Amino acid sequence: MSAKPVKTIIASGSEIFIPLSKLKKSPRNARKTPHSEAAIEGYASSIAAKGILQNLVVEPEFDAEGVATGFYFVTIGEGRRLAQLLRMKRKEIKKTEPIRCIVDTVNDAFEISLDENVTREDMHPADQFEAFKKLADERGFGAEEIAARFGVTPNVVHQRLRLGAISPKLMQAYRDGELCLDQLAAFAITDDHVRQEAVYERLSYNRDASTIRRLLTETHVPATDRRARFVGIEAYTEAGGTVLRDLFTEDRGGYLEDVALLNGLVTAKLGSEADRLREAEGWKWTEAQLDFPHAHGMRRIYPHSVELSAKDERALKVAQSQIDQLTEQYQTVDELSDDVDAQFGELEAEIERLEAKRQAYDPDDIARSGAFVILNHDGTIRIERGFVRSGDEKPQSEAEQESRDRSRNGSHDADGQSMQDNAAGAEVASEEADDRPLSDALVRDITAHRTLGLRLNLSEQPEVAIVAVMHALAAQIFYLGADAHVVGIRPVKTDLAAHAEGIEDTPPGKAWADRHANWARQMPRDVTELWTFVAELDHDSRMGLFAHCVALTVNAVILPSERRPRALVTADQLAEAVSLDMTGYWRPTVRSYLGRITKARILEAVSEGVSGEAAERMVDMKKPDMAEAAEQLLATTGWLPILLRTAKPSPDVRGVTNVPPDSEIVQDAAE
Repeated sequence: MSAKPVKTIIASGSEIFIPLSKLKKSPRNARKTPHSEAAIEGYASSIAAKGILQNLVVEPEFDAEGVATGFYFVTIGEGRRLAQLLRMKRKEIKKTEPIRCIVDTVNDAFEISLDENVTREDMHPADQFEAFKKLADERGFGAEEIAARFGVTPNVVHQRLRLGAISPKLMQAYRDGELCLDQLAAFAITDDHVRQEAVYERLSYNRDASTIRRLLTETHVPATDRRARFVGIEAYTEAGGTVLRDLFTEDRGGYLEDVALLNGLVTAKLGSEADRLREAEGWKWTEAQLDFPHAHGMRRIYPHSVELSAKDERALKVAQSQIDQLTEQYQTVDELSDDVDAQFGELEAEIERLEAKRQAYDPDDIARSGAFVILNHDGTIRIERGFVRSGDEKPQSEAEQESRDRSRNGSHDADGQSMQDNAAGAEVASEEADDRPLSDALVRDITAHRTLGLRLNLSEQPEVAIVAVMHALAAQIFYLGADAHVVGIRPVKTDLAAHAEGIEDTPPGKAWADRHANWARQMPRDVTELWTFVAELDHDSRMGLFAHCVALTVNAVILPSERRPRALVTADQLAEAVSLDMTGYWRPTVRSYLGRITKARILEAVSEGVSGEAAERMVDMKKPDMAEAAEQLLATTGWLPILLRTAKPSPDVRGVTNVPPDSEIVQDAAE
């Protein structure tokens, strides 16, 4: 029997080159969790650029009989071995690639493997950030090249370069543990060291990253702002504007730094739209406004219904027929193709355009009225038409002039004879001949008696009282400044747009505007004809107008400067009476609610609306991500904050609800 060849044993401590194919993973490696793909990729990139900087430590493999097999177990450097195998797979090297190794047969393999992974200290991140910046500044390496040399993505390099450019004062605070990485990254949104340090000095106990970002960008405009969306980032940058980008969060397009430039572009574009509207529709004036000027003090004219022309009527029927055919053809299709979807969009736009022609303004009204061109909260344009400036009002009507003459000269009876003539027996003949108007004192005296008579008679006729109240409300709501009401009821309207930005552009806001415009179109042109209009309405229509006018005065807004506990209780009772369900008018989004409350309240909302488990999964999220996730989770749950919930009326409860103390109301409002 021939003797089995014996492999030569390399002395411990020797440095040798071993072919890659002869290296194996050591079964006694202390690391049981595999290296991540990203780590292996990083090793491979580093080795490709700079070679293996640190030798692998190996021990020879022996078979069952104690004979060396010619293979070696990698005790230290398994990550580098895997990186070389990856490079071999990519055909960057061959399997015979020599790997420089140190043979160690003296120390215990498991112990030195553990020692390698435990008794070392990673480089402080601050040193890493500054080192990356030094590579860029001193060696001229770009982000792509640095990324290739260290096996990371270019975005990671950009982030580290941005962090490396932080103010040295803040970097030292990070080294000293006074700032965490999230806070440092928040400061990196700008490279202005003076600004960074000024905000750092302003920080109190609240050093949340979102607070730091807000302070650093408080003079800038987010790309999601309606002005930025209206002008467009491209137009802004072409005009010389700069955009600040946050590399560490989803910044939704960044922040526009030149606010004056942006506002100038907005004003110019809105002005152009206003000029185009005036030329196209013939209004006497058009005015561009960022927000609707609620204190304009002008009377508003609404369009009236008109018949479509024969041509438009035919076009409308054709468009409706085509959309009906498409609907029938694709009613079983789950998802429409882009072309079909575009067809639907074009037909719907055409129908909407033709239907709009059913409402029109009189040419005379257009010639003396104007329109506001306003910027919606979503960056689109809204046009409000039909406003009459006081100087453009028509001359006083004959009816108004007659009413004024009567107030000055005394009322006339049914035969046309004046009250003054009926009292002639008490006057001297010379005074009759003068035909002077009644004195103010006498007019006050006799009209007071008339008012008393009206009160007595009206108190006995509820149906007429409803007409009188309706007339008073409608005269003041739809005829600004007409002063035509005799019943002393004044509607007080709270401008909700002053409390909730963009509320007019929401579906409920548009529904209210449409409802109001529909009533306004039905009002007679002359306020002196309003009484007849209200009196001749059928009962349902009169009650509908009454409800609309009363609803316009409802005010359940909670202000920090007001203390109205009883009014708020009444608001709750009104909500129960009308079965208010706010899920039909409002839902929690980042913009409407979730982005404006604390993380604790976001988690509370998710726990209530979804589940406690869902809330627990979000605990470690940053606030912007948490708010976004919460919006998705709560979208279909019908969850509402306490202030928007309507209690279900209990059939066992009667009478007036007890009024809670002011402190409880204020606490509820704070929530």
